[in-house]
Amino acid sequence: MRRDKKTTKLAKKLVELSKEANGVVTQSKVGEVLAGLKEVTVRRYLLVLKTYLYYLRREIALQTAVVSTPGALAPESLDAIAAKFTAQYGRPIAAQTRIDPSLIAGVRVRVGDDVYDASVAGRLKRFAESVH
Repeated sequence: MRRDKKTTKLAKKLVELSKEANGVVTQSKVGEVLAGLKEVTVRRYLLVLKTYLYYLRREIALQTAVVSTPGALAPESLDAIAAKFTAQYGRPIAAQTRIDPSLIAGVRVRVGDDVYDASVAGRLKRFAESVH
């Protein structure tokens, strides 16, 4: 799948239209964008939709903190993590949990491409790499 500049530019514009005033992508806005796309004639419709989906997923990843823990996390802790990353990035960040028993203890948080590792498994791995 080769994207040209016009397709990429259109897909990025559609992602911007999928955001609320506060900069958060919402299901209702995405529905409006897709309904609007049905109404107009677009060349290479499938390519535009695939490119839109690609950039939409990237934008949602930037707005989501995936908190990996070895066990359950208290809702208050999850709210505190979301508040911290919202302040750090200067945009609304929603937090969601993922159970990962391989972490042993601690947490690993992923926001887009950024990974913050405060787990025992991560510390052991970094220690092993420094020894070699």
